[in-house]
Amino acid sequence: MQIIRNISEALPEACVATIGFFDGVHMGHRFLIDQVKEVAVAQGVRSALITFPVHPRKVISKDFRPELLTTEAEKLTLLAETGVDYCIMLDFTPEIARLTAREFMTDILKERYNVQSLVIGYDHRFGHNRSEGFEDYCRYGKSIGMEVIRAHARTFDGIHVSSSLIRDCLHKGDVQMADLCLGYDYFLDGIVVGGYQVGRKIGFPTANLGVDDPEKLVPADGVYAVHVSFDGNVYDGMLNIGHRPTLNNGDNRSIEVNILHFNADIYNKYIRISFVKYLRPELKFDGIEGLISQLFKDQEEVERLFAKR
Repeated sequence: MQIIRNISEALPEACVATIGFFDGVHMGHRFLIDQVKEVAVAQGVRSALITFPVHPRKVISKDFRPELLTTEAEKLTLLAETGVDYCIMLDFTPEIARLTAREFMTDILKERYNVQSLVIGYDHRFGHNRSEGFEDYCRYGKSIGMEVIRAHARTFDGIHVSSSLIRDCLHKGDVQMADLCLGYDYFLDGIVVGGYQVGRKIGFPTANLGVDDPEKLVPADGVYAVHVSFDGNVYDGMLNIGHRPTLNNGDNRSIEVNILHFNADIYNKYIRISFVKYLRPELKFDGIEGLISQLFKDQEEVERLFAKR
């Protein structure tokens, strides 16, 4: 996949393209991209995605804070796996935000990026007032020699797969449904930072994750079965997200993972935590002994889960 970032760089050849933010590069996105590739093959041209390094709503509303499913680097890695020919990273500027749908199709898609056919997601709208729809896009496309094709939607049990649906699942701790919609286990990347080392004292040493990007969505508080990846290896683990009420952690929300049967020092290592299953909510126990007893139960459940997998 060739990445194009220079706003003045035109594509050297005609292409079939689609446009979107593609947060998460989930199964719905991949289904759409497959359709783009199929049309491109049928027409004998290249396939292209037009996306944005920054969420367009941040340009329109400075107070908007996205809860990202993927950072820019993560998104590009996942998009490269789809086999699309070009990924155009278009800076969504205030000037672009003011373009009508017709102006965007003419000035950006047709003249700059040589889009021969545009594949539109089933619910996608663009243009400064977002009031126009598929029939309008078809009419504008016909006037400038661009075919506009409506894509089919990806569904599970009648539910449309979307980034919003996945965020809602993660807010509820339903990582299994989120993973199903994503097509991979949702993950957080970051550096292992120093903690209170209470876990080590009670026999469950934990690595405290400092998440790479503050805009990356952290799932709901609770205990999860996870995979932990670093140095080319993958380990089983149990993760706690929350405020550690038994230990009087106050308002500090932490992300702590206990890597099963692992005791090496990994401070300052870069790790990935991949969510497999939500186990239980974060609980407050009467004392440390109650917490330790529950941690042994959690460990047994995680070990049974991964033994089955």
